[in-house]
Amino acid sequence: MPRTYRRRSSTTSSKNSNLRSFSVAVADKIIYPAQITSLLNQGSLKRMEEKAPVEVTDLSWESAVEKADLPALVMFYSPTCPHCRPMEPYFAQYAEEYAGRVIFARVDITTNRWTAERYGVRSTPTFSFFCRGRPVSDLVGAVYPALLKRLVEEGLANGEECVRNSSEIDYEISGYG
Repeated sequence: MPRTYRRRSSTTSSKNSNLRSFSVAVADKIIYPAQITSLLNQGSLKRMEEKAPVEVTDLSWESAVEKADLPALVMFYSPTCPHCRPMEPYFAQYAEEYAGRVIFARVDITTNRWTAERYGVRSTPTFSFFCRGRPVSDLVGAVYPALLKRLVEEGLANGEECVRNSSEIDYEISGYG
């Protein structure tokens, strides 16, 4: 049975402020916020963001990709792109497969133009592999899923060497630093 989420209005404040008052119906069983917290602590319920690709904006780009501890594979996409939709299931599948080793992020270039311009994204989908915030390799277009997987594996194997040979990113944009 598919998961359905039902919001409930509540006037009482929750013990955990970051959980809103809602109930989750999973396989005819309703789970309330207090139960979600305890299930997350026990490890019985997995957080979605651990396996799912992260949606990144211009504002969250620096913390999510450039200053991240893990390498990142970024999919620059457009909601109207017909070639992006067939690639999304494979992107999500590889996000689950490489969870904990690589960050999988998506950037909508229609609403986050600054980041797309900064990295020279001219068509979608564009897949860019970043290691320590620096672009290591790119794939443009709807590619075979095996090529996407190979991009991740080669990035993990050779990314550190490529970063050592590249220049440092200067975060000072005023020109007076």
